[in-house]
Amino acid sequence: EVQLVESGGGLVQPGGSLSLSCAASGFAFSSYGMSWVRQAPGKGLEWVTAINSGGDITGSVDSVKGRFTISRDNAKNTLYLQMNNLKPEDTAVYYCAKVYTSTWAGAFDAWGQGALVTASP
Repeated sequence: EVQLVESGGGLVQPGGSLSLSCAASGFAFSSYGMSWVRQAPGKGLEWVTAINSGGDITGSVDSVKGRFTISRDNAKNTLYLQMNNLKPEDTAVYYCAKVYTSTWAGAFDAWGQGALVTASP
């Protein structure tokens, strides 16, 4: 059974930093691309960033470029998201998602339960 478990969410002041982790199990983690997707209160899902299976190719939405960094440790079956200079508009539930291929761009076939990130004074 595929399992994705996020951790590390919380409350941070605007301009602050926060790191999320996603522990993966039940599949060959190093063979698949992974992604972070978020949902702000009252809004739809928004793709944030993704990384290929080898960890050397990434993509991000323009609004987080230069502030958010996605990375992965295939030896630990873990995906990370480092978020710096957080803004109130980054407030959302952040989901870890498995891409169905080894690339960073593709449909998702598994999701985590989500981690709430709140950037507020």
